[in-house]
Parts: sequence; structure tokens; C-alpha cells
Amino acid sequence: MADNQLQAGSEVINIDDFARVVILAVGNAAGTIGSTLTTILDGIVTEGIVVTDDPREVPELTVYAGTHPLPSHENMTATADLLNSADRYDAETLVIVGISGGGSALLTAPVSEISLKELRETTEALLRSGVPINALNTVRKHLSAVKGGQLAERLAPARTVGLLFSDVASDDPAVIASGPLTPDETTYQDAVDVLSRYEVPVSDNVRSYLEAGASGTHTETPSSDDQSFDYISQQVIASNHTALTAAAETCAEAGYEPLILSSSIRGEAREVGTVLASIAEECRDHNHPLAPPAAILSGGETTVDVQGDGRGGPNQELAVSAGLELPEDAVLASVDTDGIDGATDAAGAIVSASTFANQRRAVDALQKNDVHGLLNSVNSLVGSGPTGTNVNDLRVLLISDS
Repeated sequence: MADNQLQAGSEVINIDDFARVVILAVGNAAGTIGSTLTTILDGIVTEGIVVTDDPREVPELTVYAGTHPLPSHENMTATADLLNSADRYDAETLVIVGISGGGSALLTAPVSEISLKELRETTEALLRSGVPINALNTVRKHLSAVKGGQLAERLAPARTVGLLFSDVASDDPAVIASGPLTPDETTYQDAVDVLSRYEVPVSDNVRSYLEAGASGTHTETPSSDDQSFDYISQQVIASNHTALTAAAETCAEAGYEPLILSSSIRGEAREVGTVLASIAEECRDHNHPLAPPAAILSGGETTVDVQGDGRGGPNQELAVSAGLELPEDAVLASVDTDGIDGATDAAGAIVSASTFANQRRAVDALQKNDVHGLLNSVNSLVGSGPTGTNVNDLRVLLISDS
């Protein structure tokens, strides 16, 4: 920022045009975002709210400690304050909204017909059913009073700038944190279809509410013709590709030829693990797509269709599956960049062909969705703790030449 002008992407905003400057930040990275923005806007910020599961003190802002990946009373309290504040802002207010992964859970404002308990159970059922993030957020938007562009409605006519840290493969603002500032082109019928397609078990009340919406009883979330969006601009300022590029540079410095395979890999975690193991074999046997020493990097977000009742997460399941198939001289690290894989205290895991001496035990752990204890017993878990950011999953596959 220079001469009281704030540049966000290609947009330049004159701070002097506004009577107050407000910061709102939600998601895993919200503490970092709030702290950084107040430093950049030194002495200019009037007020603000941070809602995150990784809180840090920011004297200028009210910081709420919430929970992720499931909604909670703490999240509801924080979101209620945020929405009440949004209602107060007017055309003389500049609102800078930092949005990162985890915002879908942390922004908790269920519609009046749905209880927090039902919302929590529905979220858990969606996660356990392996529903892709786009479809999962379609359901969450239609059970919420803040997602799917509804925060934009509450903020208008304040001038609002959204700074997005993408944790989704598409970098689509409508999907990041369920798009609180973005027009929603999905419908109640789309939400009903998600429940049917993935056979998601939900309460009768939740299903009835969504079906009533599909029949026209409830107003749809705001679409692109809503004038509230005239006051909104958004920029994706970090994404999975940001992390992949940095990781590729680090691998190159260590003597490995890097290749970014994709930042959009998705699907069942254990199946992706097997595919990555086969790519390692191709490098070793045929020098393709790279000759060793090589680093094959990928990102995106895999899912797990949970059938068992154990502990783990997508990155941990992917790692176990790959470890069962990796050739000699290959190592795979699979982590969530927020430092929390699934509902565990691990970011992910690092494995090689020699990690699982007892392969039968590893296969059983996968079948029971109970890989966390297995990985812990062989010292393969990565325990970074919360990282202060979230740009989706990161996988680094190293194939040496010896």
C-alpha cells in the first residue's frame, strides 16, 4: 500500500474515500490474514472480526476460536457477531474480507428450521460419504444463512474486497468456503440430488427442508443478478499451485528434477495412492515422465468413503495405499497444507516401500479406515500442527537414481 491506496490484484482502492476500514477474516488462515492486513494497513483499520481454528492475538480485531471440520456453538457465536456487524456497515465502509479453506465449517449460521445438531450430523455424514467438495458445499449452502453469497447481501452497500486463499481444485470463489461473497448458481434441487447420488444419511427434517426448497417454499440463495454483488470484488491471491511451485523449487535445489503433475487431483484417496505408486514405477523402469532423480508433485483434494470407524484422513489413507505399492528408491509425502488431515492431529504421512513390514496389517487398516494408529506405530506421521494457511493437499513423490 502506498499513498493510502490499496492494491488488490489489478484493482486500486483509495482508502481516503471511506470513513472506516473493516477487516473480516474466516477460515484456517484467518489469524494470519488478519494479522498481516492490520500490519499493512497500520493505523487505518477501524474494527474487525477473525473466525479461525488457529487463533492468534490481533489487538485491533476481535478474534474468535472456532472448530474445524465440524460446526459448533463457538462457530455460531462468532458468525452471529460477524453478521450483526455486517448489517451495520454502509456505503462509507470499506470491508476487506479474507477467506480461506475451513471457512465452510467456521462460518456457522444454520437456517432457523435446522438445528446446530442436525447441521453437524449432516456435515459429518457428507464427509464420511466421500462427497466431493463442490457437491458437499452445495448442500451446506442451502442449510445456511451466510454461505452461497448471503454474506454479500448482509454487507451491501459497503464496498467489499474479498481476498481468497483457495483450498479447492478449481479455485472457484463459489466453492472456496462455500462462497459467502459469490453468486450461487446451485439450487435446492441440486442439494437434494447430492444426497441421493451419494446416499448420504440425513435426518428427515433436513431432507424435508431441502425438498421444500426444491418445490419453491424457500427462497434460493442469491444468484448473479442480485444487486448486492455490485459492491463486491474478489481476488484469489494464493492457491494449491502456489504451494506446488514452491515445493518444486525446493526439490530442484535438492537435486531432483521436478514435475508438477496436477493441482486438481481428486477421487478416492487409496486409488490415487496406487496411481502415484505406478508413476514411480514408470520413472524407475522407463525414465518417464522423468528420469530419476525425479520429483513428481501433485495437489488437489482426495476423499474417503468411510466404511469403518477408525481414525485417519485422506492423506494418511493415500500414503498407506501408496506405501503398499511403491518401488524401491521411492518416497512419498502426502499432507494437508493446513496441518490437519481429517479429524486427527497429523498433517499426513511419509512412506516408502519399506514402511510396512506387515502388509496384511496395512491392508486391514485401510479396510477399516483406521490408518492413523498404524502410521503412528511406524513413525510415519507428519505432525506439523496448524500451519496458519490452507491451500489444499500437497503430495511430493521422490524417485532416486540409486
